[in-house]
Order: sequence, then structure tokens, then C-alpha cells
Amino acid sequence: MTSQALASVENLLAQMRAVARESQGLSAQPAVSTENRSGFAAELARSLNRVSDAQNAANAQAKAFEMGDPDISLSNVMIDLQKAGLAFQATVQVRNRLVDAYKEIANMAI
Repeated sequence: MTSQALASVENLLAQMRAVARESQGLSAQPAVSTENRSGFAAELARSLNRVSDAQNAANAQAKAFEMGDPDISLSNVMIDLQKAGLAFQATVQVRNRLVDAYKEIANMAI
């Protein structure tokens, strides 16, 4: 994974955590372990972890192919990289929709 992509994922996670804290009225509380939480936030965290794992596995497979591993084919590497890329794009779209929904709720008159 390139450092730019990693920074992008970390930025995405930070934005999502900030939106979640703001929506709960918590501005400076530390993050809670996902093992003890349930519901939407925990599922979102698990989903982000799955996307990250898919990207890491695809990049490890690509690196092994580059190093000449005979057990890894180019077609499998390309398929896994595309799957990881699509999962990341879907995650970004979900984040964008969550941010839009939060903004809409925040702008509602009470």
C-alpha cells in the first residue's frame, strides 16, 4: 500500500470518528475498543477493518509476485487489487453519505 493511500485511509477513519463523536455530543473522548461495542459503530469499524485487511492482503500478494513467487499468478494479483480498490471506493461512498446525512440532521430546525 502506498503511503498516500495509507494516509487517505487514516484520514477517512479520523473524519468518520469525528463525525461519530460530534453526533453523540462527545468532543474529546478517547476511542473505545470495538470488541466491547455493538451496533452500527461496531459494524462500521469491522467493515473498515475488512477493507484494510483486503488492501493489505492484495498488496502483500502483489509484492510476492514482484519478488518472483511462482505460486502467485498475475491474474490473481490483479483481481485481488481490483477487489480491494472497489471495497475502498464503496467505503468512501458510505462515508460521504454518512457525512451528508449528519449535515442534514445538524441543519434541521428544532
